Amino acid sequence: MGEGRKRILIETGYGEKWTDKERDIFALENRSVVDALREVNVAPEDIDLVIVTHLHFDHAAGLTRWGESGGTGVPPAILPTFPNARIIVQRTEWEDALANKSTMTRTYLRSHLDPIAHQVELVEGEAMIVPEIGLRVMPMVGHTWGQQAVLWEDAAGTLCFPGDLIPTVNHAGLAYSLGYDMLPYENMLNKKAMLEQALEEEWRFVLDHEPGDPVVRPVRDEANRIVLKPQMHADAHR
Repeated sequence: MGEGRKRILIETGYGEKWTDKERDIFALENRSVVDALREVNVAPEDIDLVIVTHLHFDHAAGLTRWGESGGTGVPPAILPTFPNARIIVQRTEWEDALANKSTMTRTYLRSHLDPIAHQVELVEGEAMIVPEIGLRVMPMVGHTWGQQAVLWEDAAGTLCFPGDLIPTVNHAGLAYSLGYDMLPYENMLNKKAMLEQALEEEWRFVLDHEPGDPVVRPVRDEANRIVLKPQMHADAHR
């Protein structure tokens, strides 16, 4: 997204630094955030600000890329993908990532983190990042101790990246969580509070792992439960 002359990126995906075997294991497309940016004529060097909800590799590995080969038998260097960007992370998330504090032993990888350490700006708790557009972050503890949601305002209201608090529309149910959430009970409470606020204030969500339409709105179903529907579908029933 652009704000004045700034270019802001939310989440970076899994990046490009994977072997064919690893791509097979994790079912990764041979496509990265850099490819997606190029499709809209944006170069990685043009990005001024990056915000990630948390530092698991599927959200943050795209922060770094392979450099040129060091020669025969010498592995290529790993470089920042967005060399001119500030990178916003919660302090707790950064410290936990460096300590590999997770039930998944290979989700916080130093090869994705060390090369961009000099670009990282740590925040603690709620923080306004770009006041002109209301771009802000707020802690969303549950999936990790340091996960944050990213929100901003546009002409249609509030848009929110909830991270893995709500990875897909199927996780809108309060009891539905990921098996590797660090704090499932806190995750449920935070999800309940966020969904109720989003319904009342007519937010839109962008869901990181939704295989269908990732832009959704909360609505109540016939059983009075809050569910998530694609924006166009939800708007038609408002």
